[in-house]
Order: sequence, then structure tokens, then C-alpha cells
Amino acid sequence: MKTQVGAKKAELLELPRVSDRATFLYVEHSKINRQDSAITVTDRRGVARVPAAMISVLMLGPGTDITHRAMELIGDTGTSVVWVGERGVRVYAHGRALTRSSQLLTKQAELVSNRRSRLEVARKMYQLRFPDEDVSGLTMQQLRGREGARIRQVYRAYSKKFGVEWVGREYDPDDFESGTPINQALSAANVALYGLAYSVIVALGMSPGLGFVHTGHELAFVYDIADLYKATTSIRIAFEVVSQAGKDEDVGQKSRLRMRDAFVDGRMIKCIVRDIKFLLGSDTDPDGEDDADVIFLWDETGHLVQHGINYSHFD
Repeated sequence: MKTQVGAKKAELLELPRVSDRATFLYVEHSKINRQDSAITVTDRRGVARVPAAMISVLMLGPGTDITHRAMELIGDTGTSVVWVGERGVRVYAHGRALTRSSQLLTKQAELVSNRRSRLEVARKMYQLRFPDEDVSGLTMQQLRGREGARIRQVYRAYSKKFGVEWVGREYDPDDFESGTPINQALSAANVALYGLAYSVIVALGMSPGLGFVHTGHELAFVYDIADLYKATTSIRIAFEVVSQAGKDEDVGQKSRLRMRDAFVDGRMIKCIVRDIKFLLGSDTDPDGEDDADVIFLWDETGHLVQHGINYSHFD
């Protein structure tokens, strides 16, 4: 007889939806284990217990050891895991999705594979940035030009508001410390935003690589979605952090913490879920996920066929 070890695996409908989860957790130079339905994070300061089902994404940085039992719990609760570089400046890999439905993934693939529908989705992405303008007749070149001008204005406005000198976005992804304080803060804040967008996308069962504006990169769709919120989150927070930071203060770490605080109430996650479903024209619940655990067989007539049946007698 097999003995149950730890907490019983939760059923899918028992788990918190992506939109109801708290935020992301970045961990480095620590040991991660499991205790009942929580993961434990141990470092030189002690042990912290974190309910796994309430985290949207766990970011594992350098020097992190994680046990098989911890990964088992994380997988069972549908928590997204992202392996990242030091200070979170790179993304190496991610874990499983929360949803069991491929509805959004199928919709994403259909829309991105057709030139006309892809352009329509891209225009909707830009429309979210320009809510008071009609961009339905603009080309991609025109949209990129408008967006570039908007972002330049955003940088100038925050530079003036927070009294932080701004000469341009310059950074070396292989040398974080070589950047100016504001560029370090922007890099750290943007990566935190990428991590959250990444976790929501993969938790919904979608492909992070099938972008509509960005293309050719494994995180193209992550960049698409993150760009919708940079002006109001990562850019604003980065300038504010640098304006308040002391001479030797770690603006990268402070920016990550401020981004965490901005995400903690869950409203950002709900916003990302809602906007993704708007962009794809999804008819599923806009405040949650389609959690139906169903499998069909594809048929060239366009109809779905029930699985689990031997169809030999239909020949």
C-alpha cells in the first residue's frame, strides 16, 4: 500500500486562478524544499514558508538549489517557474502551464499565422496604448513610428518629473554594472515585468514565442504583452527609484522590490489576462481561465470528435 507523503495533490478546480494569484517571488543563493502545501526557502537568515498555490511565478536565480519534492508541489499547483540569471537579467527556461485547455494557444496560432488577422491583433495592441485615437487604418510602419515617439515622450516626462538625467536607453545585457543608474533600474524593472507577463502567458497555456509585433524570438509574445504596460509600471518605477536612491544604493534590487510591490495586489495579473483575451477575441471568461479538462480528436471537416472511442467500426 502506497503511503501519502505531504499534502494531497489539489484538483484543478481547487487551485487559485492566474488572475487571483499574488505576485512573483525571486530567489537566489537559497535552498528550496517543501513542507506540506508550502515551499520553504532557506538561506543564512533562516527559513521562510510560502504557499505555492498563491504565487504566480517563482524566479530562480543563481545559487539556488531546489528539491524534487518542491518541484512536485510547484507542478501540482500550476505555479510557473522561470530560471533566470543574476539579478533576473536573463530568462533561461520556464515550467508548466496551469491550464489544461489549448483553446487560447490554438487561437493564438491561428491569428498569428494569417497576415490580415495578425495585423488586426497588432493594431489592437497599439490601440491600447492610444485609447483616444483611431489606429485601425495605420500600417505597421506608421504604428511603430507613433509608438517610438510616445516612448521618447514618456522618458522625457519622467526625467523631468523625477529630476533624473536622461540621455537614452543604453545597456549591455552581459554587463549590468556598466549601465548608468537609470539604465540599470530600467533593466531590472523591465525584467520583472517580463517575468510576470511570461508567467501569465505560459500559465494560460499559450506560446511565449508567437508574437504579433515582435517576431523571431522565443519570448516575442512576452515582449508584446510587457510593452503594453511599461510606461505605467517599469519605466515610471525605475525613474522614481533612481530619484530616491543614495549614491551606493543597489537600484536594480530596489527596482525589483518596487515592481513586486506594484504587482502584489493581483490587479496587474488580472489586467494582463483580460487584455490577452481581448487581443485574441477569446470568448472565455474574461476574469479567469477556461479550466475544462477535455480532449477532442481533430477532423478535417472542422468538427471536433470525441476521444477515447475505437472508431474502427466506422470504416
